[in-house]
Amino acid sequence: MSEQNITRINIGDKEFILIGTAHVSKQSAQQVKEVIEAERPDSVCIELDEQRFQSMKDGNKWKEMDVFKVIKEKKAILLLMNLVISSFQRRMAKQLDIKPGQEMIQGMESAEEIGATLVLADRDIQITFSRIWHQIGFWGKSKLLMSIVFSVFSNESITEEELEKMKTQDMLSSMLDELTKSFPKLKRPLIDERDQYLAQKIKEAPGNKVVAVLGAAHVPGIKEEIKTEQNLESLRQLPPKSIMPKLIGWAIPVMIISIIVYTFMTNPTTGLQQTISWLLWNGSFSALGTAIALGHPFAIMTAFVAAPITSLNPFLAAGWFAGLVQALVKRPSVGDFENIAEDVTSVKGFWNNKVTRILLIVVLANLGSALGTFIGGFDVIRLFIENIVN
Repeated sequence: MSEQNITRINIGDKEFILIGTAHVSKQSAQQVKEVIEAERPDSVCIELDEQRFQSMKDGNKWKEMDVFKVIKEKKAILLLMNLVISSFQRRMAKQLDIKPGQEMIQGMESAEEIGATLVLADRDIQITFSRIWHQIGFWGKSKLLMSIVFSVFSNESITEEELEKMKTQDMLSSMLDELTKSFPKLKRPLIDERDQYLAQKIKEAPGNKVVAVLGAAHVPGIKEEIKTEQNLESLRQLPPKSIMPKLIGWAIPVMIISIIVYTFMTNPTTGLQQTISWLLWNGSFSALGTAIALGHPFAIMTAFVAAPITSLNPFLAAGWFAGLVQALVKRPSVGDFENIAEDVTSVKGFWNNKVTRILLIVVLANLGSALGTFIGGFDVIRLFIENIVN
């Protein structure tokens, strides 16, 4: 049995065997099988949370998704991010003719075969997304979304040999360095905190011999974090909601409305110009975003009408209304839900699947509305200043 990509750690009377894997590698899955059969551990830890574990076990999970509920609960962006990230992994797996996450599936199967306890060692993915989203700010969110989309829709191919090289320490170090340079605040919730969480869950796994199946990027951190006690409750906490976004969210509409009302009182003609500018910039950009997502004409019209109003209310968003209208007039079929996993591996699939198109409409209509608010707001202020000067 090859010891490559295997790290052994002894703490007291317990032995921990960490297998560093590439998530779409045949060699990784085979190595997981060989190690578990040879070591016959008391527990097998896998880098999955309950949600992703159930997703792997039940390939029909998409049939149960309520797209209306997703929009109403404001989860469209998180779901779209989740789909986009998984699509990159699926595309590579398809290229190499293997199942995505095959090494985790192998870990489940091998644990069952030898009667070992299966431990889901990763933090809930929604908590990780929430902590990432909270820390990176507006421009960070925009940059991250663009980076993810461009990487997924890239046509670059990757060989399995290159995947195996990704598991070497030097390559991992350079990858993390690049990650830190691009998104300094992203590394902590995505890598460091999960290293701590995984390390503690592995350490608490029952028995004296524990095998852990991990993405190779986590092995160096876990080697260090497993030496100390980690506070899992603290790592599970959702980030506290800052009052600043709410203040800004209300300050902008109050300022815009006040400026327009004041201008109407002093110069009705300019006040009308401001109102038309606000309506057109907001509505046009939101409608454009909906059109780019190939929204139904009714959804495009809804975005145009809703955006100037929702931009003045922090509790509402144009994309929600456009998405709901799209879902009503172009209701997804059972086939759309069943085919999500396959459709998200291509640009065409993202746009053709009715479910993912609704999610795209929500996101792009909101982005368009945000851009329209920015430009329209500046134009309202410009007209206000000109009115005062003249």
